[in-house]
Amino acid sequence: MSSILTNNGAMVALQTLQSINKNLANVQSEISTGKRVATAKDNSAVWAISKVMESDVKGFKAIADSLSLGQSTVSVARNAAETVTDLLTQMKGKIVAAQEANVDRNKINADVTALKDQIKSVIGAAQFNGLNLVDGSVASASILASLDRDNAGNVTTSSITVTAQDLSTGGYVANDIFSGSSTGASVNGDVVAFNLNSGGGNQQIEIAENGAAFVAGDKVSLTVAGKTVSYTVTADDAAATTTGDIVAVALKNKIDNLGIAGLTVDYDSGTPGTLNFTNAGTVDLTVSGQFTNAGSGGLGAMANIDVSTASGASSALATIETLIGTAIDAAASFGSAEGRISIQAEFVSNLTNSLEAGIGSMVDANMEEASARLQSLQVQQQLGVQSLSIANRSPQTILALFR
Repeated sequence: MSSILTNNGAMVALQTLQSINKNLANVQSEISTGKRVATAKDNSAVWAISKVMESDVKGFKAIADSLSLGQSTVSVARNAAETVTDLLTQMKGKIVAAQEANVDRNKINADVTALKDQIKSVIGAAQFNGLNLVDGSVASASILASLDRDNAGNVTTSSITVTAQDLSTGGYVANDIFSGSSTGASVNGDVVAFNLNSGGGNQQIEIAENGAAFVAGDKVSLTVAGKTVSYTVTADDAAATTTGDIVAVALKNKIDNLGIAGLTVDYDSGTPGTLNFTNAGTVDLTVSGQFTNAGSGGLGAMANIDVSTASGASSALATIETLIGTAIDAAASFGSAEGRISIQAEFVSNLTNSLEAGIGSMVDANMEEASARLQSLQVQQQLGVQSLSIANRSPQTILALFR
């Protein structure tokens, strides 16, 4: 039945054309934006997930900047520690030369003083963006390293803590901690050095409060046959009346634990802080000691180095070994921290790339597919227009029935 009031063919053609135009608009949107899911209307679940991941990507890019800044700061500190190590090694060469009797120790001491000034200059300049990890001004530095999101959506941050290494040289106060040594030992107040001949060599030193009283943080170090032990005075130790005894006993126990063949260290309870060294082995041993007062900085004992005299040159040799060890330990610590930061930075970079790839797989448009769909829909649109045009002309055929 034909009707001039209801054109079913035109309605079907119109609905089909509207559907084609809607799909065509979606494909054109994908092509223009490059995204399959551009708004929450397109796919609310996927859009929400992608936005959370995009926020994480922004966070990790900020973390990458933080890691770069931290790595640069630690790198400056490491280079400073390595430079100080080299300068101290040069100073050791001067000190060794001053051990000879027929040298001009005053000129050598002038060279040593120049090296001291250069070390101070390096330490003072070793800052990046105002942060200096070697001058004793800070205890540590915290570097933002990661964003951690749990399965409940809670986000926390994690950091890499870099321990500062105090290589400062100021604040040293002489305490005349070593005394009472036997003949053959070189004592210069806060440093001591002597040899223990094999087959029964014997020396005695006394660790006592000959100058200012011990305070918390004071440190006494002894190096025997190249192995160093140390003890740092605690607040309880400083409050005791026999602090020297406490330090001496602690150092004796640590030296015993070194297991040096033939060496015996006896503590003389009759004289406060007295240690008696005996070498019954077959190899000569060298023993040196260094006192560093609290707050003097890791290289504070450098102020005590003076090679203008024979005794000063001998004592300086013990001191420089301790200082070189301190600088080497600092450089190694910074190197380890810098390596960790570098690994974390590489991980964050790879993680960011993975997140961006994941976001892309969820929301990005497949341009090859979109291009093919566009061609198909454009053909369908043309056919739909023609079909609607034909359907709109069909009622005119009814006029032939009335002619």
